[in-house]
Amino acid sequence: MKRFICVCVSVAIICTLCLTGCGGETLTLNVYNWGEYISDGSEGSFDTIREFEAWYEQTYGTAVKVNYTTFASNEDMYSKLSSGAVSYDVVIPSDYMIARMSAENMLLPINFDNVPNYKYIDEDFKSLYYDPEGKYTVPYAYGIVGVIYDANEVDEADTGSWDLLWNEKYADKILQFNNSRDAFGMAMYKNGLDVNSDDHAVWDAACEELIAQRPLVYSFVMDEIYNILESGEAAIGAYYAGDYFTMKDAQSDNVDLKFYYPDTTNFYVDAMCIPSCCQNKELAEIFINYMLSEEAAVANAEYTYYASPNKLVYENEGYIEEMGEEAMSVLYEHVDNFAEKYEKNAYRNLKAETLDYLNTLWETIKIN
Repeated sequence: MKRFICVCVSVAIICTLCLTGCGGETLTLNVYNWGEYISDGSEGSFDTIREFEAWYEQTYGTAVKVNYTTFASNEDMYSKLSSGAVSYDVVIPSDYMIARMSAENMLLPINFDNVPNYKYIDEDFKSLYYDPEGKYTVPYAYGIVGVIYDANEVDEADTGSWDLLWNEKYADKILQFNNSRDAFGMAMYKNGLDVNSDDHAVWDAACEELIAQRPLVYSFVMDEIYNILESGEAAIGAYYAGDYFTMKDAQSDNVDLKFYYPDTTNFYVDAMCIPSCCQNKELAEIFINYMLSEEAAVANAEYTYYASPNKLVYENEGYIEEMGEEAMSVLYEHVDNFAEKYEKNAYRNLKAETLDYLNTLWETIKIN
């Protein structure tokens, strides 16, 4: 019954939007994305949202207003969207969460006739496990989780592996992910455990590792990690590779941030999707296509420091020069064999029973 109501409401809204568009009113597009994950016009940068609005009105003769909001984790995004209390037209989750949403019929197939720029996405990033038929997603960014540390506080001899985040020498200087999948993933990679196992004993072992680490942890963080590491308030944290360069640019004079990849870690893809209660699917597809255009895609990649699967970005000479040698070598080290590395290391969608067990363990860790 709820699904029927949702469909009816969506149809009604689409009709209303079409009528208001023809009458010179403003269309609305609701976009839900990670924080710090789009070029926003700050410091003279390209303002992707405002530029899309201007481009759309100039191209189609109809005004559009983009309501752009952010989430801190895949789990937060899923919880909000699955509650039915909100509706978005475009969301940008990570791969394992996309697989879950697809399995639960939370996504609509994309009409790629409205996304001609999809041809610029490298073939190595298409039809991966979370969307094997390539029906629901358009890759936005990708990367690898690594360790960021302050070289003024951390001995280089202690770096190179996940062990650094369990080193008692740095008690109260360590940051941990404030989401269960990445936190458990760190403990599992550290101990050679299968991050996609359905065996409770495997998750129990990882839980014990995280409980042992808990007294050393200064704080559980997501986007808060930027200010904490940049200021020197803490000295060690695992995070996504692109964010390292953002933090390095903003670090205080007394901080010297460095980065490395442990031997085994998470390879991930974040992709643009259209949720099942989207209010304007064609407009959502037009927005996704715009995000793949060279100017927007380059600007977003420059701003976020995340690697792009879009050839218009990583083959752009201006972008290569702007990013610099270190960033290009770190971010695009695996661009030529990404699919192979990805298949070995990426998170998969867990069974519902395993997810429930994981969430129970996570609550235990947070309480401890």
